[in-house]
Amino acid sequence: MCGIVGLFTGCSALSYCPRRTLAPAGSAPAGQGPPRDADEADEAVKVVEAGEVSYTSPFARWDERAAVRRSPRRVLDDSPSGTARYFSPDLVPVARHRLVTGLRPELFDEILVQHLYRYLDFTAQLETLVVNRTVLGIATGSVGVGLPEEMRFDAYKIYCDEAYHALFSVDLMRQVRDASGIRPLLPEQPYFLRRLAEIQQSLTPENRPLAELLFVTVSETLISASLADLPADDTVLPAVRESIRDHAADEGRHHAYFATFLRYLWAALDPAGRRTAALLVPRLITAFLQPDRDAIRAELLEYGLARDDAEQVLAEVYDEATVAAHTRATAKRTLHYFTALDVLDDPQAKEEFHVHGLL
Repeated sequence: MCGIVGLFTGCSALSYCPRRTLAPAGSAPAGQGPPRDADEADEAVKVVEAGEVSYTSPFARWDERAAVRRSPRRVLDDSPSGTARYFSPDLVPVARHRLVTGLRPELFDEILVQHLYRYLDFTAQLETLVVNRTVLGIATGSVGVGLPEEMRFDAYKIYCDEAYHALFSVDLMRQVRDASGIRPLLPEQPYFLRRLAEIQQSLTPENRPLAELLFVTVSETLISASLADLPADDTVLPAVRESIRDHAADEGRHHAYFATFLRYLWAALDPAGRRTAALLVPRLITAFLQPDRDAIRAELLEYGLARDDAEQVLAEVYDEATVAAHTRATAKRTLHYFTALDVLDDPQAKEEFHVHGLL
């Protein structure tokens, strides 16, 4: 899952090519040919885009390429030195707002640390509380979708990947806390859980499992190239850059897997189920991509910003046009997978996509 894309709304470095997240250090920039580690994932995505319901595993070399198999524990230096930062300022637009920069100089670095905490906490909780619950159901065959044996076996590999992403995210968060002396300012409940619960509560009990299946599929295919941008920013501490590079490489393969899984899921649904799914998808996409304004507001107030000023920062950084453009651009590849399934042939579903600003 990359599903932290909502955290980067409005950043100046954001681009939207999913394949860039597969690029290892030193690989060719976007537009100069596919990165070497993209081969398996590319083949799987080509099958999906060709309209075939078949499976080409993106995990053929998982034992060699998965972060849990090949990557060492990422360890912070004793202390950041010189211009080294905990996160890329280009990806944290709130930190550059004039009302924030006018508070006190040292606050800039603290906001970067808090954004790193938010990303790491989001990753750990999404992977463990939602994604791996669904992936385990896929692996054991309990989700009601008929899949090839190889595809179910690959779900166990995703389960291992996601658990490791959670582990190294919590590990890095603890290291940053100890090294920086800055305590995390995190909400009691991640906003994606609150939003998913609200959507599920609006559904009949029999449709709630479908909402979670779709939520995981959406989150795993909403790949943001910001995960490739950060490892390229050499002002960020190496342990942070390398952890996010590890995450991005794994998530490229997960993207390919869930793009294929969606077709199997669709084939398993009856017409009523497909219609329910088509109406749900826009809500799930926007729920996942909307920035967590409540958490950011609480953080700004903690720094001593007046409430009116905090509201102004939120309104100017996350203005409607910026958020809408970010949502459409980030969701473009995911939308392609759903439109290939003819979801827009249903006028009501098409209207839902318009209402949520996705068309």
